[in-house]
Amino acid sequence: MGDRFLGLLGQRIVRYLETPSPGYEPFTASDPVALRDCLQPGDVLLVEGNSRVAGVIKYLTQSTWSHSALYVGDRLGHKTEDGEPHVLVEAQLGEGVISAPLSKYAIYHTRVCRPIGLTAYDRETVVNYMIERLGCDYDVKNIVDLIRYLVPMPIPARLRRRMIALGSGDPTKTICSTLIAQAFEQVRYPILPKIERIERRETRREILHIRHHSLYTPRDFDISPFFEVVKPTIKAGFDYKKMRWAHLPKRPRPAPRPDPRALADKQSPPTAPELPAKPRESAAEAMLRG
Repeated sequence: MGDRFLGLLGQRIVRYLETPSPGYEPFTASDPVALRDCLQPGDVLLVEGNSRVAGVIKYLTQSTWSHSALYVGDRLGHKTEDGEPHVLVEAQLGEGVISAPLSKYAIYHTRVCRPIGLTAYDRETVVNYMIERLGCDYDVKNIVDLIRYLVPMPIPARLRRRMIALGSGDPTKTICSTLIAQAFEQVRYPILPKIERIERRETRREILHIRHHSLYTPRDFDISPFFEVVKPTIKAGFDYKKMRWAHLPKRPRPAPRPDPRALADKQSPPTAPELPAKPRESAAEAMLRG
């Protein structure tokens, strides 16, 4: 009876949190064609969501990004009714780990974060780890795990990251960035490692420690020094001369430049035909004529 009550209560909380916020409009929407051509397996796609839970996550992380998904390519075999393949794996509140098509985030502001120098073998390990987690549930009976998104009061900055990790100890109850962090942890790829400095007279060293995966947020992939921010419009070959501005009239095409030689022939007056030169007379002929 208790589990049933908690399950129903959790479902109502999830429906409330997933309700879109009114008046949302992305500052700049992504170009779906350029985004599709740009993505590579292993890329992390950050999303600026518009739900209530997205607003809470953006507040707790002081960031634009509220959700993250991993691009795995067209290898899942799942397609939409329109035939579009599922190419993303993500952990969704109330749904667990699911796959999704790229068009799901066509109207949202997105960012691509690419791990640099990742070997082909490690890339496959990361992608396969995400695919193997498909179907893992998000247990809505864990009310403590959901209350972190309902806290309306201001939270000190030092506690905000802990609020994201609150209640997420069970590996089957995971959030989006936590699952992706676990995938990169399998190959020891750093995101935002803790740095421990050791000061000695003989040497000065820095030792990197992997943070616990429950402490990672979507923002961390954006600010990580080990992930490259890839902008699809620039990758596709951006030319600012081809942009059309709504408040400016269409620029007329420039007239072709005339040939300078043809212009000179047209402007110079016609010249009289030259007469044949008279033969020069000798001194003796000049004396006889005089």
